[in-house]
Amino acid sequence: MDQIDLTNSQRTTLTALVNEYQATDAAVSARVVAEETGRNAGTIRNQMQTLSALGLVESVAGPAGGYEPTDAAYSVLDRQQLDDAETVTLARDYDRVDATVDGIDFTNVHHPDLCRAQLHFQQSVRDLENGDPIVVGPSPVAALVVGGRVVTTDETDNVVIVDVEQLQAPIRKDDS
Repeated sequence: MDQIDLTNSQRTTLTALVNEYQATDAAVSARVVAEETGRNAGTIRNQMQTLSALGLVESVAGPAGGYEPTDAAYSVLDRQQLDDAETVTLARDYDRVDATVDGIDFTNVHHPDLCRAQLHFQQSVRDLENGDPIVVGPSPVAALVVGGRVVTTDETDNVVIVDVEQLQAPIRKDDS
């Protein structure tokens, strides 16, 4: 499949659709996407027609109808469509939230005084604000725990950049 270049508005709409679809596993109405993105439902319906023509969205008719993302939508957003994804606990201000983390990238490990991590979520990061203390982990395989403060959020791609204040990864002996 050729790479599809989306506008920021289209990417925001598609991300909101995927987030809501993954949370509910049901077709998502234009009204719900509009509320999530702060736009008009009519504008969202028009965008969904364009996204449908690109093969990223399918329309579902009926009273429980709405829109569903296609496999191509996950690919364009560089997200995995996981039926039984392992959740990684996100603690924000000592409140625990189940969140699915797609990835953790350390962006400047070579810096002598600063360590930043880019956390990619499958849920909206809209509720996180600069300065919020957060802890993510432990990850399912390596038991990695990342703690720090939010520096910035990217709601379009569900990414949070954190100044890492604490990092834990226990060393395990192989059973071989």
